[in-house]
Amino acid sequence: MSALPNPLTDGTEMNAQASGAEALKRRAAEAAAEWIQDGMVLGLGTGSTVRHLLDVIAERRAGGDWGGIVGVPTSIDTQRRCERLGIPLATLADQPRLDLTIDGADEVDGQLNLIKGLGGAMLREKIVASASEALVIVADESKVVERLGTRSPLPVEVDPFGEPVVERFLRWIGSEPTLRRRADGEPYTTDGGNLVLDCRFPEGIADPRALEATLARRAGVLETGLFLGMASAAVIAGERGVEVRHAGAGR
Repeated sequence: MSALPNPLTDGTEMNAQASGAEALKRRAAEAAAEWIQDGMVLGLGTGSTVRHLLDVIAERRAGGDWGGIVGVPTSIDTQRRCERLGIPLATLADQPRLDLTIDGADEVDGQLNLIKGLGGAMLREKIVASASEALVIVADESKVVERLGTRSPLPVEVDPFGEPVVERFLRWIGSEPTLRRRADGEPYTTDGGNLVLDCRFPEGIADPRALEATLARRAGVLETGLFLGMASAAVIAGERGVEVRHAGAGR
C-alpha cells in the first residue's frame, strides 16, 4: 500500500511550484515591458501573466516613467486592475489604432501560433490584437508545445441560442467539447454575455488553419481561441532565463 500524502509536505511543494511559476511569469512580463515606449497606445491582455505586466507598468509610472502611455483593456478584469493601479485607459472608439498589444497565451507553438481564451476574453483579445501594429506574447516555458491543442483545450465562444447545435457540430468534427462553468456550477459567460465550449482534441490540432476556417463558417460560432500568424514575438521565461522568439524565425 502506498503511503498517505503528508498534507504539510505536499502543500509546501505545491506552494513552491506556484511561487516558481509566478516568478517565471513576472520575469517574462519584465522582459516584454522592454517593448513599451512612452506615448504608446497599448493593448492590455487578460490573464495571470498580464497581471504581472500591469504591476510592472504601474511601478514604472510611479517611478516617473511612461507618463504618456494609455491602455486599451481586453476585459473587465484588466480594466478594473488598471483602474486600481492608476493606469490611464481608452477605448477603441478613442484609439482605433494601437501601437502594441502585450498578452499571454495558453499555448505557443514553434511558429508562434497560439491558443488563447482560458481567461474567457478571446473575442476582445483578438479584436484588440487585430487593431495593433504588433502583438507580443508573454508566457512561461510550460506553455510551449509542438502541436496546438495538446496541452490546452481550444476555447470556442458561441451564441447562447446556438450552443446546443454548435456543440453537436464540434463533436462531429472530432473534438470533445465541454461547456465551461463557474465554480458554482452555472454556465460561464464572457464579458459579451456569450458561452464558451472548451474543446479537447485527442491528438492535438493537426491543421489549425483548416480548423479555423471550418469554425469561422459555422453559424453560432462567434470566435475561437486560435490566434494564427498574429504574434510578432513571444517572450518565454524558463528556469534557464528568458528567450525571445520572433515570428518567422522558427524554433
